[in-house]
Amino acid sequence: MGGMSRNGSVGPRRLRATAALGLVATLAAGCTGADADLAALGRAATTSPLPTAPPAQAPSEITRDEVETAVGGLDDVVRDAMRRTGVPGVAVGVVHDDEVVYLKGFGVREAGTKDAVGPDTVFQLASVSKPLASTVVAAVVGERTVGWDDPVVEHDPGFALKDPWVTRHVTLADLFAHRSGLPDHAGDMLEDLGYDRSYILEHLRHEPLAPFRAHYAYTNFGPTVAAVATAKAAGTSWEELSADRVYEPLGMDSTSSSFADYEKAENKAVLHVRTGDTWSAEHVRDADAQSPAGGASSTAEDMTKWLRLQLADGRFEGEQVVAAEALRETHVPHILAEPPRTPAGRSGFYGLGWNVSYDDRGRLKLGHSGGFALGAATNVALLPAERLGIVVLTNGEPIGVPEAIATTFMETAQSGAPTVDWLAFLGPIFQQTVQGERSEVDYSRPPASAAPARASDAYTGTYTNDYYGPMTVSARGDELTMSLGPEERRFVLSHYDGDTFFYRTTGEMAVGPSGVTFTVGSDGRADEVRVENLDTSGLGTFTREE
Repeated sequence: MGGMSRNGSVGPRRLRATAALGLVATLAAGCTGADADLAALGRAATTSPLPTAPPAQAPSEITRDEVETAVGGLDDVVRDAMRRTGVPGVAVGVVHDDEVVYLKGFGVREAGTKDAVGPDTVFQLASVSKPLASTVVAAVVGERTVGWDDPVVEHDPGFALKDPWVTRHVTLADLFAHRSGLPDHAGDMLEDLGYDRSYILEHLRHEPLAPFRAHYAYTNFGPTVAAVATAKAAGTSWEELSADRVYEPLGMDSTSSSFADYEKAENKAVLHVRTGDTWSAEHVRDADAQSPAGGASSTAEDMTKWLRLQLADGRFEGEQVVAAEALRETHVPHILAEPPRTPAGRSGFYGLGWNVSYDDRGRLKLGHSGGFALGAATNVALLPAERLGIVVLTNGEPIGVPEAIATTFMETAQSGAPTVDWLAFLGPIFQQTVQGERSEVDYSRPPASAAPARASDAYTGTYTNDYYGPMTVSARGDELTMSLGPEERRFVLSHYDGDTFFYRTTGEMAVGPSGVTFTVGSDGRADEVRVENLDTSGLGTFTREE
């Protein structure tokens, strides 16, 4: 449940950073790959669920000496990023040629304490959970229990989207590649309001759909649908499946897909948000509802084992843990995710839980960022042809720190030095993207000629919404409030102009003040109420029930 403070109450959050990650993750992955035949990719996406195999990779060009030079500078890179940003804790692991060549923790697990971060400190992974989850599904695909191109309804007959045809045809791969047609971040607002996984997945059928397999929109609950269906096919839960197929075989003893395991870990990094130059631990983020997409937790040490698996075609310590072919499918472009921004620019793609690109030499590049606006930021970047990978975990809100560290290291290994100051470059991108998500209306400044509100009883009552559930508007003295979600979370409605009020949004998807507008009928009572930040896909209007 996003938006909980550390003492369990609902706390305010003025920024939302998750949407920035799609852009910066492609940068952190080195998304400067050679131009692809986009027309051919589009045809493949509409006629065949799975693309062809990637081109053969060139022989390794990075020497161990070059990797060691880059590794030798990592301490300074990390400390510089921490000094410039104040982020409390960082853990980094590097793998090259099936060896862990760097593994270290920096800073503290919680600001104001002396509890040091180490390689075995547990961090919440946020969206780095996605490539971890696609590895688990690949393991089950390799067993032939499911196939990437299996329709979800074959394994979860109760699943449905708005279009019956799409419901019958959408596959595990479609959902992991964010090409199902679901809108951006579909279901996330339900999670912020406190709804559980079953409610959210059941209500995705109300979301409007973009063209199937022709539209990229990043979601958390799309991959969650596919992962849960895979677990059902295997006769177990997602949490048990992840442990059984990947975590336990790799000896990832501190890794889990359950929030309860993170919570009970003694050596864990807590979430931090920044106000000015001060970092504070204010929130708890229980991401169990979207566990496959954002709810895993792990250590830098454990994640290096997973990196070794990824870079060795599914092998670990001489054992084939995940079938190579099933794992390779996760590394292939499945949808155009980032069109070129300039005539000389490169395209970025999304695979199955991975951002995918190719560099000037045709080498495959894989990466993914993770972030909780409530206080975590993570990044993983791989160059498979060089058998080189890095993972960076932090306990601060997304401001570009893990991406800058990973990209600086990768460029140093390849070219001897970074091409730009990545922290300076990425920081403003995060800031601008987050600020751009705020309402266009400045609710803190009502119009000079604002019309007065009506008497409270014009607005009070119960309203219904098929997607968000009931809303209750109540008056306590001069204070008008609305209650939403299964826990009936209360939000104060402040007057703005006439029948328009606003409230302060909270949680992972917070966007600052957001409008609440009542439509009043001829009888002087509101018939409907539209909540601005809940209406991004047209589902935010509630109808009076009584």
